Amino acid sequence: MNSLHQLAVRRAILATDNSNKSQHSATALFDRPQTGERAVLVQVDFGQANIDEDVEELSSLALSAGADPVALLTAKRNAPDARIYIGKGKLEELRTTVDLAEADVVLFNHALSPSQERNLEKELHCRVLDRAGLILDIFAQRARTFEGKLQVELAQLRHISTRLVRGWTHLERQKGGIGLRGPGETQLETDRRLLGIRIKQLRKKLDKVRKQRDQGRQSRVKHDLPTVALVGYTNAGKSTLFNHITNSEVYAADQLFATLDPTLRKIPLNETDSVILADTVGFISQLPHELVAAFRATLEETRMANLLVHVIDANDELRDERIEQVNEVLEEIGANEIPQLLVMNKIDLMEVPSRIDVDEEGKPKVVWLSAKTGDGLELLKQALAGHLGQEKVCGEVTLTPADGRIRAKLFELDAVGEEQVLKNGDVVLSVNTSKKNYNQLCKELGVDLGL
Repeated sequence: MNSLHQLAVRRAILATDNSNKSQHSATALFDRPQTGERAVLVQVDFGQANIDEDVEELSSLALSAGADPVALLTAKRNAPDARIYIGKGKLEELRTTVDLAEADVVLFNHALSPSQERNLEKELHCRVLDRAGLILDIFAQRARTFEGKLQVELAQLRHISTRLVRGWTHLERQKGGIGLRGPGETQLETDRRLLGIRIKQLRKKLDKVRKQRDQGRQSRVKHDLPTVALVGYTNAGKSTLFNHITNSEVYAADQLFATLDPTLRKIPLNETDSVILADTVGFISQLPHELVAAFRATLEETRMANLLVHVIDANDELRDERIEQVNEVLEEIGANEIPQLLVMNKIDLMEVPSRIDVDEEGKPKVVWLSAKTGDGLELLKQALAGHLGQEKVCGEVTLTPADGRIRAKLFELDAVGEEQVLKNGDVVLSVNTSKKNYNQLCKELGVDLGL
């Protein structure tokens, strides 16, 4: 068993034995060396287009993980080799490259089977990670919240559980004889059982977090606040846009997966309309299935949104491919039916003015802006109001002390702007709410407030 998997299994065992120490166990998988590791990158061309862009993305992923790419090996094949993926000749070349570069890890920009990963490690005498393992490692470093750490640990354990091999021959099977008899489990079976226990624990904790998220979501629905989720390819500028439009300080950087944990803020669009804006994790092509499954609770913010703001790097030569890849992930998580507003970001790098493009019905379709300079942000708010703006009921309502239930309900709906108390004990409320909320309140309480 390679050192990475041994470490993960042993930490899972510790986490299982100390499950009552939830804070300690939640961070069990996230100790990372501070120094970078020398990495050899491997890209195999199976006749696909944009091979240079694939190599560039692999390099960006490696840098985001803290690795130091020191060499690149490319190969051309019709199909992967069943045993070592790249073939014997390229394996010899890769072994020489690893030795000359004194590399610590080999990173494949492809999905390797557990046996291929194991065979390559045996031949190269160093760690081998495929694309899924690399992305999981980046996510492990980026996780900040308790929920995010749980989700990453679950994804890692699911990934590692398919890659367990016998790492200690002296524990391969408990033998017969005095002092050596036992249940007859192999070390491999023991590891799998302990990982299974830890995975069950993580699922229970995430179910609890999911229920808490559902409660917050129900509260927003009750107050008739629509939710807008920022989605897009990783490093498209979602967090920069989020910070500019909400005056927040969410971590934003020019690197892949700078944002992992979702952040929600309430923002006003105009005098009458407000929305909840959610900044979510960036998508990427070939997103590991383990991550999609583990991050289902977080991705609920995307799936349950009223509108998706699809942020696109307008200066990216591959923007059409990126749009298609994001839409594929949205379909995978069940969010492909939600209306989208496209945002062409980074126009400061192009000679393009900020503007709104509309469809045949005059509804906003595309907003061109720069999240970095702030040019076009007001246009984005206008476009959001055009999609989500509701018919409003505004006016003043005078209530007597006996109308306390009506007053309480208006405050519960966040429909009161100002309140003035008169000398006779009556109150004058400045009401501003959606027509839907107003009609529902009148029907529930059997009153007509005259607005």
